[in-house]
Amino acid sequence: MGVMIILIRNMPNTTSDYFRYFLPAPEQQMWGLCMTAAGYIRVPPGASYPHSQHPADHHFTWERGRVLEALQIVLIESGCGMFETDKGGPRKIEAGTAFVLLPGRWHRYRPDPAVGWVESWIELQGPLMRGWLRHGVFAAGSAVRSGAVLAGLDHALEEIHALARTRAPGFDPELSARAYAVVAAWARMDGRISIPSRLQAAMLKAERYLVEHQSEPVNIEKLAQTLGVAYSHFRRAFRHHTGYAPWQYVLHLRLARARRQLAASDATLEEIAARLGFSSGFHFSTAFKQAFGVPPDRWRRQLQTRKPTR
Repeated sequence: MGVMIILIRNMPNTTSDYFRYFLPAPEQQMWGLCMTAAGYIRVPPGASYPHSQHPADHHFTWERGRVLEALQIVLIESGCGMFETDKGGPRKIEAGTAFVLLPGRWHRYRPDPAVGWVESWIELQGPLMRGWLRHGVFAAGSAVRSGAVLAGLDHALEEIHALARTRAPGFDPELSARAYAVVAAWARMDGRISIPSRLQAAMLKAERYLVEHQSEPVNIEKLAQTLGVAYSHFRRAFRHHTGYAPWQYVLHLRLARARRQLAASDATLEEIAARLGFSSGFHFSTAFKQAFGVPPDRWRRQLQTRKPTR
């Protein structure tokens, strides 16, 4: 029995598309958890969905839907679409949202054909999943959750994708260990549905705007004015809502994307800086070192030493 989690968020990304399926193995009984699939897919507007090369037991159509034996967690990084299960009607999914596909439960989902989306996901199996399901870590009533970026779900999935692309098809304990971070991030996300106050609604709009325009010059005062909130009040409310000051939040998003691009491409520091809205490679390097303790070029070299040689 397994779990699959998917996250959706409006963030441009240059990470290459892929999906991999790994063979379940007896070792999962000892480790308690086995990652059996992972993927990062960009679906442009108008494209057919899902990809026809998925295995037959994972392929589905919107008309028929699907039931999986495993559990999946899906994050939508950008775009929007629809998600539906046997426990609820169709629900709109927007960027920054994650949803879980429970084993043995009918579901279906798809991007908006006019918009498309970017999805990041993993699939899990193993005896630990049964305990998590019994204790409500994954429940049909909270199958869709927001706050993925703040909870660190995006970063946890990025760490897996950096490894999964090059791993052998059998059981991999390192991938399984990293899957714990994805489950922990899901647990940190608030699945309760509540009607936001006017100020809370403004903060949600501000967060979404900053996610969608993170690589562009951002005028925080103008944003507050557009949302009808005094600038000083806006800054306090935004920090309370996200844990970051507005500009710190933008910097956090840019640096998270920088880590993905450093791991998945050969782009120079100047190229990455230009893509992400930094004024120069020097500015990017300084911000990266302040955040992570090492310069970006050294961080990339350290990551490359972990990859298998061919």
